[in-house]
Amino acid sequence: MGWVSGTVVFFLIWWTVLFAVLPIGTRPESEGSAASGGWRGTPERPGLGRKILITSAVTVILWLGVELIVSSDWLSFRHGWLAMPES
Repeated sequence: MGWVSGTVVFFLIWWTVLFAVLPIGTRPESEGSAASGGWRGTPERPGLGRKILITSAVTVILWLGVELIVSSDWLSFRHGWLAMPES
């Protein structure tokens, strides 16, 4: 996998993991306050910095797994059971 496709795959995995991590540990306010924007359901302490660090750590692990699978011959479209038929 080249550096451009590796960066794109990393960004896609990061974004997906971020949406999976965002709701973890959030407690919504029962009444809206002016400090939080005035909306009920706004998280009291969203902890975005911690969630971004968790997202990045999980993404690095998942991306390394994807990189290992793509760079190995285990999953190849050039030869093996996934090979395209020769014409």
